[in-house]
Amino acid sequence: MNFPSAESGYVMLTQLGSRAGTGGGNRPSEIAVMPVLVLNVHSRCNCRCVMCDIWKRDVSLEVRAADLAWHRESMQRLSVRWVVLSGGEPLLHSDLRSLCTFFRELQIKVTLLTTGLLLSKRAADVAELFDEVIVSLDGPSSVHDLIRGVAGGFDLIERGVGAVRRLAPGIRITARTTVQKANRCQLRATVAAAKRIGLDGVSFLAADVTSEAFNRPQLWPSERQDQIALKAPELSELNEEIEELISGHEGDIRTGYIAESPEKLRRITHHFAAHLGFVEPESPDCNAPWVSAVVEADGSVRPCFFHPAIGSLHGSTLEEVVNGETARSFRNSLIVAQDPTCRRCVCSLKLSREGTSHRSSIWGDELFSNMSLEVSR
Repeated sequence: MNFPSAESGYVMLTQLGSRAGTGGGNRPSEIAVMPVLVLNVHSRCNCRCVMCDIWKRDVSLEVRAADLAWHRESMQRLSVRWVVLSGGEPLLHSDLRSLCTFFRELQIKVTLLTTGLLLSKRAADVAELFDEVIVSLDGPSSVHDLIRGVAGGFDLIERGVGAVRRLAPGIRITARTTVQKANRCQLRATVAAAKRIGLDGVSFLAADVTSEAFNRPQLWPSERQDQIALKAPELSELNEEIEELISGHEGDIRTGYIAESPEKLRRITHHFAAHLGFVEPESPDCNAPWVSAVVEADGSVRPCFFHPAIGSLHGSTLEEVVNGETARSFRNSLIVAQDPTCRRCVCSLKLSREGTSHRSSIWGDELFSNMSLEVSR
């Protein structure tokens, strides 16, 4: 992929700042500081997950270091401090070293969000190039492999985690679990599995079934949604599992091994109850469009995973996109608590203006050393 003429946790955040105007909810419409950047560096994936259609893509795109060269000054002016490499599967990238070196030269911390299938094969690169790793783990062995559509996938993760640990004993490796029909009664077993293979923590979030994210060119029909979302009897089972998780793992929640608070864990049940129409959907406390951006492998830029693109890195710098007319108009009009997309959201990010935030989940995560992010995917 080329960007012609384009400069194509835990972070210490001193200010979010504003240059002009306020958006819905009194937030700045023009971004002065954008500490978080999610970069989908490769469009293909090596899993066949039941809750995602990324693996069905028939084109292979990747973001290269050369594509980002013209964006260097933009990233510096926006004070980008944390980049999450996602995809697809980032470890399929043909020149991951150059990409990570680009960010290291800017003193940006780099997190790998991965299926884990290639961790063993790429252990040396992972140990050297990344500050943190988040592995997708959707249950104990048989459940994980069923959901991910890869026989032996769990074993590959276990071997990969061990291989990375031998080379970089201090690297933080956590798990992200997407809760859905197939693993609704396996959350405690997932925590046990994460501990057994030596992970540093685990985060839970509900599966998204109603957006166009994750390579869905159009919304899933109800029949497809029903394969992932929960029916009423299954909702009761999930509720019981979450309450058992909360009561039986108080220490893990208190120490942050389980990233979510009891309140956030119960929001997973609420999400599926809202999908069934039993309760009103509720937006998470989130300011992602004001502090972050998501760059797709084709260069399009989104304010978060679920809202439409606000521009492209083709012919525009990152700063020009996030502070362009489309982006500012979007932020000015967005009232998170009322927006239909936000009310169905399963993935939130919350950074405080003071430079500290609430602990969360990212895609897994408490990430860097000075500030926790409230992020989940």
